Amino acid sequence: MKFLDQAKIFVKSGNGGPGCVSFRREKNIEFGGPNGGDGGRGGSVKVVAVENLNTLIDFRYQQHFKAKAGGHGMGRDRFGAASDDIVIKVPVGTQILEEDNDTLVVDMTTPGQEVVLVTGGDGGFGNSRFKSATNQSPRRFDPGWPGEERWLWLRLKLIADSGLIGLPNAGKSTFLASVSRARPKIADYPFTTLHPQLGVVYVDETEFVIADLPGLIEGAHQGVGLGDRFLGHVERCRVLLHLVDGTAEDVAGAYHTVRGEVVGYGHGLAEKPEVVVLSKCDALDEEAIEEKRLELAAACGSEVGILSSVAGTGVTETLRILFGHILGARAEEKADEDQDEAAEGAL
Repeated sequence: MKFLDQAKIFVKSGNGGPGCVSFRREKNIEFGGPNGGDGGRGGSVKVVAVENLNTLIDFRYQQHFKAKAGGHGMGRDRFGAASDDIVIKVPVGTQILEEDNDTLVVDMTTPGQEVVLVTGGDGGFGNSRFKSATNQSPRRFDPGWPGEERWLWLRLKLIADSGLIGLPNAGKSTFLASVSRARPKIADYPFTTLHPQLGVVYVDETEFVIADLPGLIEGAHQGVGLGDRFLGHVERCRVLLHLVDGTAEDVAGAYHTVRGEVVGYGHGLAEKPEVVVLSKCDALDEEAIEEKRLELAAACGSEVGILSSVAGTGVTETLRILFGHILGARAEEKADEDQDEAAEGAL
Protein backbone atom coordinates (compact mmCIF):
# COMPACT_ATOMS: atom_id res chain seq x y z
CA MET A 1 0.00 0.00 0.00
CA LYS A 2 1.37 3.41 -0.97
CA PHE A 3 1.74 6.19 1.56
CA LEU A 4 -0.04 9.49 0.96
CA ASP A 5 -0.12 12.16 3.63
CA GLN A 6 -1.83 15.04 1.80
CA ALA A 7 -4.93 15.21 -0.39
CA LYS A 8 -7.41 17.79 -1.62
CA ILE A 9 -11.13 16.98 -1.66
CA PHE A 10 -14.39 18.64 -2.65
CA VAL A 11 -17.44 18.18 -0.42
CA LYS A 12 -21.00 19.23 -1.17
CA SER A 13 -24.11 18.68 0.94
CA GLY A 14 -27.50 17.98 -0.57
CA ASN A 15 -30.14 20.63 -1.21
CA GLY A 16 -33.34 20.48 0.77
CA GLY A 17 -36.37 19.16 -1.09
CA PRO A 18 -39.09 21.67 -2.06
CA GLY A 19 -42.46 21.71 -0.35
CA CYS A 20 -45.69 20.84 -2.11
CA VAL A 21 -48.90 22.75 -2.93
CA SER A 22 -51.85 20.38 -2.64
CA PHE A 23 -55.50 20.48 -1.54
CA ARG A 24 -57.65 17.74 -0.12
CA ARG A 25 -60.46 16.92 -2.59
CA GLU A 26 -62.60 13.92 -1.65
CA LYS A 27 -66.22 13.21 -2.44
CA ASN A 28 -67.46 12.83 1.12
CA ILE A 29 -65.35 15.59 2.66
CA GLU A 30 -67.30 18.85 2.66
CA PHE A 31 -64.41 21.08 3.59
CA GLY A 32 -61.09 20.17 2.06
CA GLY A 33 -58.01 22.21 2.69
CA PRO A 34 -54.29 22.42 2.06
CA ASN A 35 -52.37 19.18 2.59
CA GLY A 36 -49.05 19.75 0.84
CA GLY A 37 -46.16 18.16 2.75
CA ASP A 38 -42.70 19.52 3.50
CA GLY A 39 -39.61 18.65 1.55
CA GLY A 40 -36.92 16.36 3.00
CA ARG A 41 -33.59 17.44 4.41
CA GLY A 42 -30.54 17.13 2.18
CA GLY A 43 -27.68 14.87 3.18
CA SER A 44 -24.68 16.21 5.08
CA VAL A 45 -21.03 15.26 4.62
CA LYS A 46 -19.25 14.13 7.78
CA VAL A 47 -15.73 13.02 8.56
CA VAL A 48 -14.82 10.43 11.20
CA ALA A 49 -11.40 9.36 12.51
CA VAL A 50 -10.75 5.61 12.51
CA GLU A 51 -7.86 3.61 13.92
CA ASN A 52 -7.27 1.09 11.15
CA LEU A 53 -6.04 3.61 8.56
CA ASN A 54 -2.56 5.13 8.29
CA THR A 55 -2.56 6.76 4.85
CA LEU A 56 -4.72 9.01 2.68
CA ILE A 57 -4.18 6.90 -0.43
CA ASP A 58 -7.95 6.38 -0.89
CA PHE A 59 -8.36 10.07 -1.72
CA ARG A 60 -6.11 9.72 -4.73
CA TYR A 61 -8.91 7.84 -6.47
CA GLN A 62 -11.91 9.76 -5.13
CA GLN A 63 -11.79 13.50 -4.48
CA HIS A 64 -15.47 14.50 -4.78
CA PHE A 65 -18.06 13.71 -2.12
CA LYS A 66 -21.57 14.91 -2.91
CA ALA A 67 -24.62 14.10 -0.79
CA LYS A 68 -28.02 13.68 -2.39
CA ALA A 69 -30.84 16.23 -2.21
CA GLY A 70 -33.89 15.71 -0.02
CA GLY A 71 -37.12 14.33 -1.46
CA HIS A 72 -40.02 16.50 -2.66
CA GLY A 73 -43.02 17.03 -0.42
CA MET A 74 -46.25 15.48 -1.70
CA GLY A 75 -49.99 15.74 -1.24
CA ARG A 76 -51.91 14.12 1.62
CA ASP A 77 -49.41 15.64 4.05
CA ARG A 78 -46.62 13.37 2.88
CA PHE A 79 -43.19 14.69 3.71
CA GLY A 80 -40.20 14.16 1.43
CA ALA A 81 -37.57 11.65 2.51
CA ALA A 82 -34.39 12.94 4.13
CA SER A 83 -31.23 11.91 2.28
CA ASP A 84 -28.51 9.83 3.88
CA ASP A 85 -25.35 11.51 5.11
CA ILE A 86 -21.99 10.73 3.52
CA VAL A 87 -19.33 9.64 6.03
CA ILE A 88 -15.67 10.07 5.07
CA LYS A 89 -13.20 7.93 7.03
CA VAL A 90 -9.75 9.36 7.72
CA PRO A 91 -6.80 8.14 9.81
CA VAL A 92 -6.41 9.38 13.37
CA GLY A 93 -4.07 12.37 13.25
CA THR A 94 -5.55 13.92 10.10
CA GLN A 95 -5.82 17.69 10.00
CA ILE A 96 -8.54 19.25 7.84
CA LEU A 97 -7.69 22.68 6.41
CA GLU A 98 -9.43 25.26 4.27
CA GLU A 99 -8.66 25.63 0.57
CA ASP A 100 -5.77 27.97 1.39
CA ASN A 101 -4.03 24.93 2.98
CA ASP A 102 -3.28 27.03 6.04
CA THR A 103 -6.47 27.69 8.03
CA LEU A 104 -7.20 24.74 10.33
CA VAL A 105 -10.80 23.51 10.36
CA VAL A 106 -10.43 20.56 12.73
CA ASP A 107 -7.73 18.24 14.01
CA MET A 108 -8.90 14.61 14.12
CA THR A 109 -6.84 13.29 17.03
CA THR A 110 -9.27 10.92 18.76
CA PRO A 111 -10.60 7.60 17.41
CA GLY A 112 -14.31 7.91 16.71
CA GLN A 113 -14.19 11.71 16.54
CA GLU A 114 -16.87 12.91 14.11
CA VAL A 115 -17.28 16.35 12.56
CA VAL A 116 -19.81 17.70 10.05
CA LEU A 117 -17.96 19.37 7.18
CA VAL A 118 -21.00 20.67 5.27
CA THR A 119 -24.60 20.57 6.51
CA GLY A 120 -27.47 19.48 4.31
CA GLY A 121 -30.11 22.05 3.41
CA ASP A 122 -33.46 22.09 5.22
CA GLY A 123 -36.53 21.02 3.32
CA GLY A 124 -39.01 23.66 2.21
CA PHE A 125 -42.47 24.01 3.77
CA GLY A 126 -45.54 22.76 1.97
CA ASN A 127 -48.71 24.85 1.79
CA SER A 128 -50.26 23.08 4.80
CA ARG A 129 -47.77 25.01 6.94
CA PHE A 130 -49.26 28.36 5.91
CA LYS A 131 -52.97 27.77 6.55
CA SER A 132 -54.63 30.05 9.06
CA ALA A 133 -58.05 31.45 9.91
CA THR A 134 -57.54 34.25 7.44
CA ASN A 135 -55.70 32.24 4.80
CA GLN A 136 -57.55 28.98 4.39
CA SER A 137 -56.36 28.19 0.87
CA PRO A 138 -52.66 29.08 0.81
CA ARG A 139 -50.85 28.46 -2.40
CA ARG A 140 -47.48 29.26 -1.00
CA PHE A 141 -44.67 26.75 -0.69
CA ASP A 142 -40.96 27.09 -0.01
CA PRO A 143 -38.16 25.64 -2.11
CA GLY A 144 -35.58 23.71 -0.16
CA TRP A 145 -32.57 25.47 1.28
CA PRO A 146 -29.43 24.98 -0.81
CA GLY A 147 -26.62 22.83 0.52
CA GLU A 148 -23.05 23.94 1.15
CA GLU A 149 -19.90 23.18 -0.79
CA ARG A 150 -16.20 23.72 -0.15
CA TRP A 151 -12.73 22.54 -1.11
CA LEU A 152 -10.66 21.17 1.75
CA TRP A 153 -7.14 19.86 2.29
CA LEU A 154 -6.46 16.72 4.30
CA ARG A 155 -3.04 16.56 5.91
CA LEU A 156 -1.98 13.49 7.85
CA LYS A 157 0.38 13.87 10.77
CA LEU A 158 1.17 10.44 12.13
CA ILE A 159 0.62 9.98 15.84
CA ALA A 160 3.77 8.38 17.25
CA ASP A 161 5.50 8.57 20.62
CA SER A 162 8.99 8.90 19.17
CA GLY A 163 10.34 10.11 15.83
CA LEU A 164 13.58 9.05 14.12
CA ILE A 165 15.56 11.82 12.47
CA GLY A 166 18.95 11.95 10.82
CA LEU A 167 20.75 12.23 7.50
CA PRO A 168 20.02 9.67 4.78
CA ASN A 169 21.71 6.32 5.50
CA ALA A 170 22.10 7.06 9.21
CA GLY A 171 20.62 3.64 10.06
CA LYS A 172 17.07 4.73 10.93
CA SER A 173 15.29 2.04 8.92
CA THR A 174 17.64 -0.65 10.22
CA PHE A 175 16.94 0.44 13.78
CA LEU A 176 13.17 0.40 13.22
CA ALA A 177 13.34 -3.08 11.69
CA SER A 178 15.42 -4.38 14.59
CA VAL A 179 13.08 -3.16 17.35
CA SER A 180 9.68 -3.71 15.73
CA ARG A 181 7.86 -5.81 13.15
CA ALA A 182 7.94 -2.97 10.63
CA ARG A 183 9.72 -3.93 7.43
CA PRO A 184 11.16 -0.80 5.81
CA LYS A 185 13.49 -1.18 2.85
CA ILE A 186 17.05 -1.99 3.92
CA ALA A 187 20.00 -2.53 1.57
CA ASP A 188 23.79 -2.46 1.49
CA TYR A 189 23.92 0.55 -0.86
CA PRO A 190 23.12 4.21 -0.16
CA PHE A 191 19.48 5.28 -0.53
CA THR A 192 16.89 7.17 1.48
CA THR A 193 13.45 6.20 2.73
CA LEU A 194 10.78 7.89 0.64
CA HIS A 195 7.79 7.52 2.96
CA PRO A 196 7.35 7.53 6.75
CA GLN A 197 7.14 4.16 8.47
CA LEU A 198 5.52 3.27 11.79
CA GLY A 199 6.57 0.51 14.16
CA VAL A 200 5.33 -0.66 17.55
CA VAL A 201 8.20 -1.20 19.99
CA TYR A 202 8.13 -3.45 23.07
CA VAL A 203 10.51 -2.88 25.97
CA ASP A 204 10.23 -3.97 29.63
CA GLU A 205 6.63 -5.19 29.09
CA THR A 206 5.56 -1.80 27.74
CA GLU A 207 5.04 -0.57 24.21
CA PHE A 208 5.19 2.66 22.25
CA VAL A 209 5.17 3.77 18.61
CA ILE A 210 8.19 4.94 16.62
CA ALA A 211 8.00 6.82 13.31
CA ASP A 212 10.87 6.54 10.82
CA LEU A 213 11.04 9.62 8.58
CA PRO A 214 12.84 10.16 5.28
CA GLY A 215 16.34 11.52 5.84
CA LEU A 216 16.97 15.25 5.95
CA ILE A 217 19.67 17.01 3.97
CA GLU A 218 21.01 20.53 4.16
CA GLY A 219 18.41 23.02 2.94
CA ALA A 220 15.46 20.68 3.54
CA HIS A 221 13.43 23.43 5.24
CA GLN A 222 13.79 25.41 2.00
CA GLY A 223 12.54 22.50 -0.12
CA VAL A 224 15.85 20.85 -1.03
CA GLY A 225 15.60 17.09 -1.63
CA LEU A 226 12.39 15.73 -0.18
CA GLY A 227 12.19 18.95 1.82
CA ASP A 228 10.74 19.19 5.31
CA ARG A 229 7.29 17.94 4.27
CA PHE A 230 7.54 14.83 6.42
CA LEU A 231 8.71 16.71 9.51
CA GLY A 232 5.05 17.39 10.19
CA HIS A 233 4.78 13.77 11.26
CA VAL A 234 7.04 14.33 14.27
CA GLU A 235 5.15 17.41 15.47
CA ARG A 236 3.03 15.06 17.61
CA CYS A 237 6.00 13.00 18.86
CA ARG A 238 7.00 13.32 22.49
CA VAL A 239 10.72 12.70 21.94
CA LEU A 240 13.12 12.69 18.98
CA LEU A 241 15.77 10.01 18.43
CA HIS A 242 18.59 11.55 16.41
CA LEU A 243 20.80 8.93 14.74
CA VAL A 244 24.24 10.01 13.54
CA ASP A 245 26.20 7.66 11.28
CA GLY A 246 29.34 6.63 13.16
CA THR A 247 31.15 5.82 9.91
CA ALA A 248 30.81 9.43 8.70
CA GLU A 249 33.98 11.52 8.68
CA ASP A 250 32.40 14.55 10.38
CA VAL A 251 29.81 13.39 12.94
CA ALA A 252 29.54 16.87 14.46
CA GLY A 253 28.78 18.37 11.06
CA ALA A 254 26.17 15.67 10.39
CA TYR A 255 24.47 16.49 13.68
CA HIS A 256 24.47 20.25 13.04
CA THR A 257 23.03 19.75 9.54
CA VAL A 258 19.97 17.87 10.78
CA ARG A 259 19.58 20.02 13.87
CA GLY A 260 19.65 23.14 11.73
CA GLU A 261 16.80 21.79 9.58
CA VAL A 262 14.73 20.94 12.66
CA VAL A 263 15.22 24.46 14.03
CA GLY A 264 14.51 25.98 10.61
CA TYR A 265 11.25 24.05 10.33
CA GLY A 266 9.92 25.48 13.60
CA HIS A 267 6.49 24.41 14.91
CA GLY A 268 7.99 23.57 18.29
CA LEU A 269 10.23 20.70 17.10
CA ALA A 270 13.39 22.31 18.43
CA GLU A 271 11.94 22.33 21.96
CA LYS A 272 11.20 18.60 22.02
CA PRO A 273 13.48 16.28 24.02
CA GLU A 274 16.22 14.83 21.84
CA VAL A 275 18.17 11.61 22.36
CA VAL A 276 21.38 11.53 20.30
CA VAL A 277 23.06 8.20 19.47
CA LEU A 278 26.05 7.18 17.39
CA SER A 279 24.85 4.45 15.02
CA LYS A 280 26.61 1.73 12.98
CA CYS A 281 29.17 1.26 15.75
CA ASP A 282 29.69 -2.39 14.75
CA ALA A 283 31.81 -1.02 11.87
CA LEU A 284 34.20 0.84 14.25
CA ASP A 285 36.81 -0.21 16.78
CA GLU A 286 36.59 0.93 20.39
CA GLU A 287 39.09 3.75 19.97
CA ALA A 288 37.22 5.23 16.99
CA ILE A 289 33.90 4.87 18.80
CA GLU A 290 35.13 6.79 21.83
CA GLU A 291 36.73 9.51 19.71
CA LYS A 292 33.57 10.12 17.67
CA ARG A 293 31.32 9.84 20.72
CA LEU A 294 33.23 12.64 22.45
CA GLU A 295 33.18 14.74 19.28
CA LEU A 296 29.42 14.29 18.93
CA ALA A 297 28.80 14.98 22.63
CA ALA A 298 30.65 18.27 22.33
CA ALA A 299 28.52 19.19 19.32
CA CYS A 300 25.13 18.42 20.89
CA GLY A 301 25.97 19.35 24.49
CA SER A 302 24.53 16.15 25.99
CA GLU A 303 25.31 12.49 26.55
CA VAL A 304 25.59 10.39 23.41
CA GLY A 305 24.56 6.74 23.24
CA ILE A 306 26.32 3.96 21.36
CA LEU A 307 24.16 1.93 18.99
CA SER A 308 24.48 -0.95 16.57
CA SER A 309 21.15 -2.16 15.27
CA VAL A 310 22.81 -5.09 13.49
CA ALA A 311 24.72 -6.36 16.52
CA GLY A 312 22.06 -5.29 19.04
CA THR A 313 24.48 -3.09 20.97
CA GLY A 314 22.76 -0.33 22.93
CA VAL A 315 19.32 -1.04 21.47
CA THR A 316 17.54 -1.85 24.75
CA GLU A 317 19.25 1.01 26.57
CA THR A 318 18.16 3.46 23.86
CA LEU A 319 14.56 2.25 24.02
CA ARG A 320 14.51 2.63 27.80
CA ILE A 321 15.77 6.21 27.56
CA LEU A 322 13.10 7.00 24.96
CA PHE A 323 10.36 5.47 27.07
CA GLY A 324 11.49 7.50 30.10
CA HIS A 325 10.96 10.70 28.11
CA ILE A 326 7.61 9.42 26.84
CA LEU A 327 6.40 8.67 30.38
CA GLY A 328 7.40 12.15 31.50
CA ALA A 329 5.58 13.77 28.57
CA ARG A 330 2.46 11.69 29.23
CA ALA A 331 2.47 12.75 32.88
CA GLU A 332 2.71 16.43 31.88
CA GLU A 333 -0.15 16.02 29.38
CA LYS A 334 -2.30 14.34 32.03
CA ALA A 335 -1.57 17.13 34.51
CA ASP A 336 -2.52 19.76 31.92
CA GLU A 337 -5.79 17.92 31.18
CA ASP A 338 -6.64 17.70 34.88
CA GLN A 339 -5.89 21.41 35.29
CA ASP A 340 -8.13 22.29 32.35
CA GLU A 341 -10.96 20.14 33.72
CA ALA A 342 -10.60 21.78 37.12
CA ALA A 343 -10.75 25.23 35.52
CA GLU A 344 -13.88 24.28 33.56
CA GLY A 345 -15.48 22.93 36.73
CA ALA A 346 -14.76 26.17 38.54
CA LEU A 347 -16.60 28.10 35.84
